[in-house]
Amino acid sequence: MGSIEWGGCFANKAYLVLAFGLLFIASLIGPRVASAFQLTDLSDPTSWPFIPIPEVATDPNGGTTYGVLAAFLDHAPDGHIDSIFAPDVTNNSTLGPGGTFRYLAYPSGDTHWYIYANATETKQRKVDLNYSTGRERQNWWSAEGELFWEHDPTERFYGVGNGTNGQNESNYTLKQYYFRGLFGINLSEQFQLALQIRPRQVRISKGAFNSLPYTGTLFPAVKGLSGGSEFLNELVARYDTRDHVDLPTKGGFYRFFAGFADRRFGSSFSYTRFGTELSHYYSFGSRFVLATHGLVEYMPAGNEPTFWALARLGGEGSDFFVDRGTQRGYGTSRFTDNNIEAFNAELRTRIFTTKLFNTVGTLQLAPFVDLGKVTHGVTDNPVNKIHAAGGLGFRAIAEPFVVGYLDVGYASEGVSIFTGVDYPF
Repeated sequence: MGSIEWGGCFANKAYLVLAFGLLFIASLIGPRVASAFQLTDLSDPTSWPFIPIPEVATDPNGGTTYGVLAAFLDHAPDGHIDSIFAPDVTNNSTLGPGGTFRYLAYPSGDTHWYIYANATETKQRKVDLNYSTGRERQNWWSAEGELFWEHDPTERFYGVGNGTNGQNESNYTLKQYYFRGLFGINLSEQFQLALQIRPRQVRISKGAFNSLPYTGTLFPAVKGLSGGSEFLNELVARYDTRDHVDLPTKGGFYRFFAGFADRRFGSSFSYTRFGTELSHYYSFGSRFVLATHGLVEYMPAGNEPTFWALARLGGEGSDFFVDRGTQRGYGTSRFTDNNIEAFNAELRTRIFTTKLFNTVGTLQLAPFVDLGKVTHGVTDNPVNKIHAAGGLGFRAIAEPFVVGYLDVGYASEGVSIFTGVDYPF
């Protein structure tokens, strides 16, 4: 058995949250699952109470993972998926056996929430609780809250800069917890002004991969090896003309943001940042949607923040609030620096739609291209030495809210495979 590294107070909090979540979800779905099994005809897969899904992923950071997931779908009276209970059992080439507990609830298009907890034999732990309401901006206010705790021993750092060498790969464990909160005033159905906050605590330690040097050994002078605290405050203006919040086919979603962290407000360091994140969707006939996305973020006084607070390029998801841009040809956070410019496009192509497991599902193929870079100065050339990647995405859609994806990307450092829930952008 591998040793399990825990921080005492963190472990107690994580166990309490996970235990509460398990009890709460069991009370919600237990009777439904038992009833479904009693009505099952094993000779008819469409009557099974869950969908068995094999899992295979090759993350450049986390290694190769194999497993099986069981998705229990619960439907509302109008036929849409009301909730998903999707536990899995996996085995990772480095982290060992483990599993994930997922419960995603969709009581309406306006309110979504989820509980996620993950653990492996060696070191990795994660608990993520999220609640969002006012998503369709029909009332005068919207709100979102997230509690997040993580112990991730797969993190990579290659140095600061757009041209860092892949041979300088190092590994560390990121221990963090934070609260992310948003409160928005809806001036119209399309336009919102919001305040976002994120108090965060971070600790850095040796990672799980003995084949790689520890980041503190290879980069002893990098700022942030002792961890620290960060209190980000941000003002965000949003303009949304999409025809659907979760499954858009036309229109756009545009965000402009400016924020700061300051020692006088609980942070270990001070900085300011600003930028924009733009998405637009073009529909061609009934089968094709061209989805485009851009993220530009600048930190004009960027010599003080720690390496874990800088902008990062690489991985499957894009989110300005955690300073990350999509680049599916590389592992998460492959390139790190003060500023980021990223562009993504994919052609979401409907292959077929059918009813399976009492759910109307659609399969999409999505060839994609990702372009991006990080820079140190605000005046640096934004298009010189761009990192490019291409690939093919597979989307399984259960209308009107749920998207599961598998993306296979290729770039100069090889092939990357990512899986998850929701569109990458």
